[in-house]
Amino acid sequence: MLFSSHIPRWLQVLVTEKFFNACIIHEEAKKNEKNIFCLDCCISICSHCLSPHSSHRLLQIRRYVYHDVIRLDDATKLMDCAFVQSYITNSAKVIFINQRPQTRQFRGSGNFCSTCDRSLQDPYLFCSLSCKINYLLRTEDGLSKFLFECHFLPLPEAGLDDGLVTPDSVLEPSGSTKTSSGSGGYGEVWCRAVACTATTETVRKKRSSLTVCRPTCPPVSEVSESLMNRRKKTPHRAPLY
Repeated sequence: MLFSSHIPRWLQVLVTEKFFNACIIHEEAKKNEKNIFCLDCCISICSHCLSPHSSHRLLQIRRYVYHDVIRLDDATKLMDCAFVQSYITNSAKVIFINQRPQTRQFRGSGNFCSTCDRSLQDPYLFCSLSCKINYLLRTEDGLSKFLFECHFLPLPEAGLDDGLVTPDSVLEPSGSTKTSSGSGGYGEVWCRAVACTATTETVRKKRSSLTVCRPTCPPVSEVSESLMNRRKKTPHRAPLY
């Protein structure tokens, strides 16, 4: 489906490659998952394979719930990603490389992916990078005007990580964010604000605040003593008439 003369070789491999498999060359090494994609060699590599590819264009692959994602900042250097729904994880915007399987079709209000009919936030039209590519192949004369020239694409400056998103991380649709797609694309997209999911830290703080605000009760011994004192007083009878 994505194998076409209109698609560059690196893009074909990116959307079909199986990432996070163990590197055969460094099978005995730790953290040998192949979570780096070399655009110049069109192969996936692990962190121990970086030396021969140090001067190449490298793309860090991340994962959320067993699905591959890439940083939106990196993706927009390569092609027009306008109207592809982005998410926020570890303070970085990411987009899914491929569409995710759906257990059932849900047709509610809002936008839907133009390729796979997945429910989306407004104003997005595609749930993943591959869905937009498939749409452009059907409606446009090639992808040339949607691809950008990128001669330098290093790994994140913060340091090489394993690309894994931990369970404590929050992944949610990005809201109230202006996304620039670069020249020659669809332009800028304003996203509507969405409700944020509380993190574990926020929940912990709320629970602690409830504990602080909980009214304090007198000890049981004090209550019992007050009852005993009332019983020891002289009883007062009602006058007889």
